[in-house]
Amino acid sequence: MSISKNQLKLITSLSQKKYRQKHHLFIAEGIKVVNELLNSSFEVEVLFCTDDFETTISEEKITLISETELKKISTLKSPNKVLGIFKISEEKQLQDTGLIIALDAINDPGNLGTIIRLCDWFGISQLICSKDTVDCYNQKVVQASMGSLTRISIHYTDLKAYLSQSSLPRFIADMDGENVYKTVLPKEGILVMGNEANGVSEEIKKLIEHRISIPRFGETQETESLNVATATAILLSEFKRNF
Repeated sequence: MSISKNQLKLITSLSQKKYRQKHHLFIAEGIKVVNELLNSSFEVEVLFCTDDFETTISEEKITLISETELKKISTLKSPNKVLGIFKISEEKQLQDTGLIIALDAINDPGNLGTIIRLCDWFGISQLICSKDTVDCYNQKVVQASMGSLTRISIHYTDLKAYLSQSSLPRFIADMDGENVYKTVLPKEGILVMGNEANGVSEEIKKLIEHRISIPRFGETQETESLNVATATAILLSEFKRNF
């Protein structure tokens, strides 16, 4: 069995957000990521895999291909036995409780994927994204999340409207904010992380009561800022440290 022209057309189209939304499908690659999805609530549409990929799913959803064919459809430098097409799940209802991460126009897929993994690591069940944040079903995001996408509830919404209505305390990372290591942080709240180049937008800043900073310890003090995913990791560690 080999890949049909229609299947190849579909795989190619799913690199674009508009076609992912049209078909309600997305791509995942590699043994770990695909198995995480197969063992979750996500429903598989079809698996393209080499004959040494082990799985218990129905044979009618499997298309056996050669390693050469896998390389042709893969975006990875070293394709690993399987590429799967999965159905996009319906968004769960957003709960205004707990510690929530909100992202304001995050553009880099690697950053979003890493932040999804961080949410999984630190027990953050809800991630809110502004509508101009990169799509969480972008293939690079899916790969960078390493399966954590299956365990985090991700919501795309009007961030300004959501923050205006939420009753939770709101925080942003700000170079001029209070030293996070000297701040008493609550168990519940919203931590807003901003765009890689511009930070949190001015209209969002107006809705935030608390500003916290990660102090620089380097002698030169010349580093302008931290990568947004790195900063998220440090701040989440502090939020969770006393609970």
